[in-house]
Amino acid sequence: MTAEQAAPGGVARSGPTTAPATAPTGPGTEQQQAGGAGRVSVEQHRREVEALLGPVLADRSVERVALADALDRVLASDLLAPVDLPAFRSSQMDGYAVRSADVAGASGTSPVVLPVVAEIPAGPGGPAVLAPGTAARIMTGAVVPEGSDAVVPVEDTDAVRFGAHATGAARGSVGTDVGVLASRGAGELVRDVGTDVRGGDLVLAAGTRLGPQHLAAAASCGVPSLEVRARVRVAVVSTGTEVVAPGEPAATGQVYDANLPGLVAAARRAGAEVALTGRTGDDPGELAALLARAAQASDLVLTSGGVSQGAYEVVKDTLGDGVTFRSVAMQPGGPQGFGTHHGTPILTFPGNPVSAQVSFAVFARPLLERAAGLGAREDETRTVTAAIDSPPAKRQMLRGRTAPGGAVEVVGGAGSHLVATMAAADVLIEVPEGVARVEEGENVRVVRL
Repeated sequence: MTAEQAAPGGVARSGPTTAPATAPTGPGTEQQQAGGAGRVSVEQHRREVEALLGPVLADRSVERVALADALDRVLASDLLAPVDLPAFRSSQMDGYAVRSADVAGASGTSPVVLPVVAEIPAGPGGPAVLAPGTAARIMTGAVVPEGSDAVVPVEDTDAVRFGAHATGAARGSVGTDVGVLASRGAGELVRDVGTDVRGGDLVLAAGTRLGPQHLAAAASCGVPSLEVRARVRVAVVSTGTEVVAPGEPAATGQVYDANLPGLVAAARRAGAEVALTGRTGDDPGELAALLARAAQASDLVLTSGGVSQGAYEVVKDTLGDGVTFRSVAMQPGGPQGFGTHHGTPILTFPGNPVSAQVSFAVFARPLLERAAGLGAREDETRTVTAAIDSPPAKRQMLRGRTAPGGAVEVVGGAGSHLVATMAAADVLIEVPEGVARVEEGENVRVVRL
């Protein structure tokens, strides 16, 4: 376990870092830990992680969930309308159902006066056929009676007290007359059958990430549940005796755990289901018991901390030959581990909070999003607002934010404990291996956060 450099009661676990600067100018923490040798490339580690997780993440099964539980899930099969929508002719507005022929030529100076013979509220049941030369007081969404082919909105009549229930006393109520002040053509303000969708029409396509508007469309078709892709079950474990949960007292030498809530949120945003979470100290027995439960409950286990070159690296000490620990030529996030534990794939990330977030974004998020059916994120290229110096032996993943005009600027320094600057970032700025300097105005690849 690495030494803690954050102030007592700080925001997250951290270890040795480079000095804060716009960008690192020399070897950083992970290179020192690896002794400058034995590192693998980001691409190699990514390929091997993908090979490990491929069988687990491919061909996800399908499950049916209630609409209330379907938000942000990915639709597994096309939803076809089971019925016509609307299923009956209905009024678009509050007003009067009429025959268009009866109100032809109506105007404010020459109103057409019709007797009001019925009142039709929205609700079950069909109204009586409307006789020629009469009108029916009708509410929005109510069934338009046979015999009528148009609706005159109340604003185009001389009706009074339309909003009150008909009493027979007010003009425009049942048993009185209504003056129509504007003509309406056949079909005006009438929602006809099937004008939204016809039975059998495609309402939602497979692969749609379900938002509120999609769930509303399904509900309007009378569909109570949807087939969605089953989510990858992820367990998240945070380690370190120095780590305490936010809200608990933090003694000198202890820090608040940013990794457990951060990785849980990242996994959920990537379309996974978080099946188990846990936090342990540096006791291998305690961690072993938690990891056994995590492996049983999930398809993938993520851990943070305990993978560097210190004397108390509990994750390295606990996991056996099934997990490979290595240094990846990436900063932050050099110390990595991957393998299986109790038959379940496991990825072990560094304990520094920025390193953990970057590691997830680079190695885990693309695979989880693909398994969830969310599709691949397109690479983006932006220009930088200022020159960036970078150690050429390692790929830099610098925190950045979008500047006016779409260019990006580095936020904070290179220290992987600087979690507050991660909150100010909306992208990671990637400086590849072999590049010692990026000049102002040059293009870089960015990874959206």
